[in-house]
Amino acid sequence: MKSDVEELMPRLLPVEFGASSTDVDMKAAPRNPQEYLRQVQLEASLCPEVVVAQIDPKKLNKKKQTVNASVAECHAAPVGFSPSLTWQQQQVGHFSDVRQNIAKNRKHWSSQNLDDNVQMPKITDEEGWKRFCLGKNIYLGTSSCHTDAEPEPALDYSKMGFPPFLSIVSRLSQSTVLMVLDILICWFEEQDFVPQLGRWLFALLACLEKPLLPEAHSSIRQLARRCAQLRCTLESQEDEKLPALNLLICLVARYFEQNDLADQPE
Repeated sequence: MKSDVEELMPRLLPVEFGASSTDVDMKAAPRNPQEYLRQVQLEASLCPEVVVAQIDPKKLNKKKQTVNASVAECHAAPVGFSPSLTWQQQQVGHFSDVRQNIAKNRKHWSSQNLDDNVQMPKITDEEGWKRFCLGKNIYLGTSSCHTDAEPEPALDYSKMGFPPFLSIVSRLSQSTVLMVLDILICWFEEQDFVPQLGRWLFALLACLEKPLLPEAHSSIRQLARRCAQLRCTLESQEDEKLPALNLLICLVARYFEQNDLADQPE
């Protein structure tokens, strides 16, 4: 006699069974394809129609992981501090050329030997990346002034920070690019803008692949908002920080299509 499952469910793969098909040994290995299919059918007929999951209520009380989906807009620029639309379009075009050049020559630059003094931090070393990119002087908040008795070497990258040379950034995987970008943006949230930071932010954005991951969206929006916030504190249009802040806001909003953060023509 056929089981209820066989009666109700149509045969998608008809197979002819012999007279002894009801005597299939479920514990023995099938001797042919027909016996295998018959074992599958019999095993399926023994499964309950409804299964109730046993859930431990204690596990539901654990802290759930959340995603920051903030859509807060940038602070509006003071009158005279925002760039023109033409300027923004020019920067986007230049930035696109830079990205294409990096992508085209990545294999070449990543194969170049680094100088002996270039010791790149491990991927998880957040403090090491801050020292590497910004330098000990900025990272520790110490003065860069030196007396005549203690002359400073011409180029001490450990103190002034390693520039984002192509031979360095071309070695970074996308996960490392995003991680270092996030580290520097978090540092920027509590610190002032410095040239070393600007150079690295530009280089990392130039290496950031599209389409963006959700965490990348959050990070670059955070960067644009911080730049806009700091721009509102500038007292003069001649402040040397203004072009860099405008550029970063422009790239995030115009190139990476976070249009709600874009500076609008005055």
